[in-house]
Amino acid sequence: MSGHSKFANIKHKKEKNDAAKGKIFTIIGREIAVAVKEGGPDPANNFKLAGVIAKAKANNMPNDTIERGIKKAAGDIGNVNYEYVTYEGYGPGGIAVIVEALTDNKNRTAANVRSAFTKGSGSIGTQGCVSFMFDRKGQIIIDKEECDMDADDLMMCALDAGAEDFAEEEDSFEILTAPDDFPAVTKALEDAGVVSASAEVTMIPQNYVKLSDEKDVGQLQRTLDLLDEDDDVQAVYHNWDED
Repeated sequence: MSGHSKFANIKHKKEKNDAAKGKIFTIIGREIAVAVKEGGPDPANNFKLAGVIAKAKANNMPNDTIERGIKKAAGDIGNVNYEYVTYEGYGPGGIAVIVEALTDNKNRTAANVRSAFTKGSGSIGTQGCVSFMFDRKGQIIIDKEECDMDADDLMMCALDAGAEDFAEEEDSFEILTAPDDFPAVTKALEDAGVVSASAEVTMIPQNYVKLSDEKDVGQLQRTLDLLDEDDDVQAVYHNWDED
């Protein structure tokens, strides 16, 4: 997906999510708790925590909320019982879908995810059935209107920090990194005063699929809406060309 269409989706989601910001913060809070449990409370020595903090800041989570979450998780490590689970499957028209969840009850989450696929005329597949169609990358989207830095300077700042690719679109810049380099690149941009519209380690499709049947579009959208409403679901990736 180009940075332009990705940026359009981000703006749409942020408008929709402004009324549900509490849910976003809850999702990120869980990620902070698990990251602290796995690697400790210091982001300088915890790659996963550094990545979650970058995501939190891109979602406008206040710094004191982030700090409180880290401190709470550090003092409550023994009671953190969430674990990551991933589901892969197909929506209508062969659309590939990956669902990442963070749950304290895998049976409940599996049932809810399976139901979301079924109600949208899709199906759950085996592990690995669609993930080979995606690349895991750090992705940073920057709104041109919110960026005072010249495009060439921004590109050099990102590349010098370890970014793999830089693309300029009509109304945004897109920066891609290897997952391990994502925290360093986001830190370099933050230090340079660059504000990100989105910053996360994500799954980027290698190819996109268009749906020509409006019924398929409606059914896929139903699955995506049901997954979005599920508190256990952290992220959903797909290769549907929505443009």
